[in-house]
Amino acid sequence: MKVGLSVRIDVTKIDKERLYKGEKGTYLDLTTFVDTAEQDQYENNGFISQSVDKEEREKGVKTPILGNVKVFYTGETERVQQQTNKEWVDEYKANSAPITEDIPF
Repeated sequence: MKVGLSVRIDVTKIDKERLYKGEKGTYLDLTTFVDTAEQDQYENNGFISQSVDKEEREKGVKTPILGNVKVFYTGETERVQQQTNKEWVDEYKANSAPITEDIPF
């Protein structure tokens, strides 16, 4: 299933000590948790934070939440939208009178 996510972070909260040099640039590992079925009061489906390694995780190290994640597309949404469109067209056809006069264009 395809999922489209919109991610917004506050870069001022990034712990610069967690940036590392790689072969092609400077990197930052991030972690996100997403619940596609539920949104919070701001319509976000999850959050994003800087990753911790196994040792830090075992010590209970937590990094600050940098921002939020919002699901804007899922394959299920597309199927629901297609079904909704079909239902609308069927209802329109059932409730519309046929055009019997000539249209001048």
